[in-house]
Amino acid sequence: MLELHFGNMMEEVIGEKGLSVSQIERLRENVLDAHKQIQERKWKDLAFLDLAHQKTDEIKKMAAQIKESSDYFLLLGIGGSAMGPKAILEALKPFHNYLNRPCIFIYDNIDPRTLHAVLSIIDPTRTTVNVVTKSGNTAETIASFMVMWAKLQEVLGDDAADRFIITTNPQMGIMRDVIISEKLQFLGIPSDIVGRYSVLSAAGLLMSEVAGIDSDELLRGAQDIVQRCSKEELWENPAYLFSALLFLMSTEENRNINVMMPYADGLKYLSEWFCQLWAESLGKLGFGITPYPSVGTTDQHSQLQLWMEGPEDKVVIFINIDDYGQDERIPDVFTNIKGFANLSGRSLNELIKAAAESTKCVLSGSAKPNMTINISQLDAYHIGQLFMFFEISTAFLGFLFGVNPFNQPWVETGKNSIFGMFSKTCPTEEMTGIESIRKNGICWKL
Repeated sequence: MLELHFGNMMEEVIGEKGLSVSQIERLRENVLDAHKQIQERKWKDLAFLDLAHQKTDEIKKMAAQIKESSDYFLLLGIGGSAMGPKAILEALKPFHNYLNRPCIFIYDNIDPRTLHAVLSIIDPTRTTVNVVTKSGNTAETIASFMVMWAKLQEVLGDDAADRFIITTNPQMGIMRDVIISEKLQFLGIPSDIVGRYSVLSAAGLLMSEVAGIDSDELLRGAQDIVQRCSKEELWENPAYLFSALLFLMSTEENRNINVMMPYADGLKYLSEWFCQLWAESLGKLGFGITPYPSVGTTDQHSQLQLWMEGPEDKVVIFINIDDYGQDERIPDVFTNIKGFANLSGRSLNELIKAAAESTKCVLSGSAKPNMTINISQLDAYHIGQLFMFFEISTAFLGFLFGVNPFNQPWVETGKNSIFGMFSKTCPTEEMTGIESIRKNGICWKL
């Protein structure tokens, strides 16, 4: 079960730059209000909590058909529709395409070089394309779908439709019209689920099953976190306490950058997923905390210098794993050379844990706040826990800030602007303003 170790955030450990118990206790009323908003479902978008109890029969059946009929699985998406699935795949099936079929490609941008590279590998007659867009209106994903539709039709004709599965909002979005007109296979993302909170919906679970990852185990981990993080008492609720500590560090200590540093290569993309969740949910009305993705031990050799002697504006969040599931003994070679002898006979598991512990000690010894999320092993159950833990924490922290943690007005403006750039009808007032900026802007060149 996930554990939160927060001692290195407290003044008893790191001195005056840490938080006091009295500071935390002063948040009692705010915590109670935020708790009521969650438990009484004051926001329809809190429906992400219900994903933990969904049935997966249809997803499993569809995944079984894909594995039988396809050698390649191409997921088209962007933002939460792609970062979540990528986080699952990299955490639980590293180097999947070297070892298993179907090969899985996640095309999460519109860089044409990347798409051409994928197209040079896949066999269209043995490829399933999963188009994932919660809104059903994301220009990048729709453009990618249009390209793949034409490519597969060139080879398969009318049978191309059998090679597409659309995962989207069942009630709105222009992709719905295509589903109906072409009779495409469809999986729904509940309309009350925000895209960046959708990883434990069909958006992430279909790919998981195709990769051989048990979606029920992901959801079992999420279920346990929903239950554990439903407690009103702050000191018994790890998601609430995690958010409260970071809220106080932001508002009272001016520490507005959160470094997310898992000590596992497989969690690098989960760190990036967290950054979207944190930034898009909380950055509103002048509030927000800037998330920064990192990975240990790699970034000890690049970022630690900044954390130690740079601006006093950061909190470092570590994710530790007790059992990596694999280990490698460091052999007894070159033991006559000082330094080599210290390492010989040890293991890589011991070394990465020592590196994590030393970084925490260095930071804490210099009064740099940090805390650790600990999981026992890297498996579907604990990945499900991490997803749900961070989603609850994000919603709760948004309520502490007094912002809506579920909308994204400027992301929507950006989406609309992309379509507007290619509009063949009269431009909106918004687009007229953008055109004015484009025409009147000064371009400096060397």
